[in-house]
Amino acid sequence: MTPWVWLLVLLLPVAAASGWFAARRSRPAVGAQAPERLSTSYFRGLNYLLNEQPDKAIEVFLQIAETDENTFETQFALGLLFRRRGEVDRAIRLHQGLVARPGLSEAQKLQAILALGEDYMRAGLLDRAETLFADLAQAQVLAPPALRHLISIYQAERDWEKAIEYAQRFAAISKDQTGPLIAQFHCELSEQARLRGDIDRARQEIASAYEADSHCVRAGMLEARLEIAAGNDQAAIRAYERVARHDVDYLPEVLPPLLACYVRRDEGARARAFLSEMIEHYGGVAPILELARLLEQEDGPEVALDFLIRQLRQRPSVRGEAALIELSLASGSDAAASLQALKQINEQLLVRAPTYRCKRCGFGARSHHWQCPSCKNWDTVKPVHTVLAE
Repeated sequence: MTPWVWLLVLLLPVAAASGWFAARRSRPAVGAQAPERLSTSYFRGLNYLLNEQPDKAIEVFLQIAETDENTFETQFALGLLFRRRGEVDRAIRLHQGLVARPGLSEAQKLQAILALGEDYMRAGLLDRAETLFADLAQAQVLAPPALRHLISIYQAERDWEKAIEYAQRFAAISKDQTGPLIAQFHCELSEQARLRGDIDRARQEIASAYEADSHCVRAGMLEARLEIAAGNDQAAIRAYERVARHDVDYLPEVLPPLLACYVRRDEGARARAFLSEMIEHYGGVAPILELARLLEQEDGPEVALDFLIRQLRQRPSVRGEAALIELSLASGSDAAASLQALKQINEQLLVRAPTYRCKRCGFGARSHHWQCPSCKNWDTVKPVHTVLAE
């Protein structure tokens, strides 16, 4: 849903109320046509929004505002439209006027204050926005959005203690899971402590990160780094292995330092067992290549070559092919057999690689389609010009 269309949620009730008001007050006199025109204008403005013509919508709502300056909803919607268009100064002035207007209900006033704070954020006036949102956070109705904005402000200012405080307050009144976010803030504090040499504080923040999110990958990587610096490779190995098991996508990040720890502790068997486990869960070629290197060192290039060929036939990779060529040269194996294996791996790569891709949605295909099967746009599926596609 575009930024303009979501405003329909706000303006549709206004239009309905306007139509009801016009019908209630209709009279035979000529003046009775004014409310009807007002209601018609609302629907015309909504139609412009629906067709993503914000400039025309603003013109209509400005005319409505001039006709009925006391219409809070119209003024409020105009402010949002100005902000969306980048005219933040106009949005600020309009919402400031709403905040200062007498006779508003408490809910309307709080809504205007929230909008003004969002204007300040858009304008980069974070200190003013912080003051407004801190006041709103004391109210029950608009506390969640105010707290979300305060968290964003403190992230921008890198004030991680306050970001944690308000994230915890937000978690207490909402159903959103803020644990992973709070864990990231504690990791930021841990990084800061480590850089200034306060290792005890760095460890405390890592423990707090785990408390907020027991599967926090970043906390595990920070923990391992601290353990390596302290000369405790065994603890670092446990931390890195835990990271890979919690989120296998981070395996390429942890493999180099983890393998270095295995080497320092002379734990080749544990390394091989871990890499074999990761091959079953990780879709990439990184653990295969690392295990092939270990096999080459411990069992010889022929064993490593046989293992690599078997794995690459199931999981073809350009990096794997490079490693296979290197191992073939090192082992002095039969060139014909190596070339045959490379040919089969290349065929697998070509079969799996899309030769056409939609320019609009990214849909990949092996054959050409005039209409994209995914986004249904016409003439957007084009040939892919890559190493594998041509």
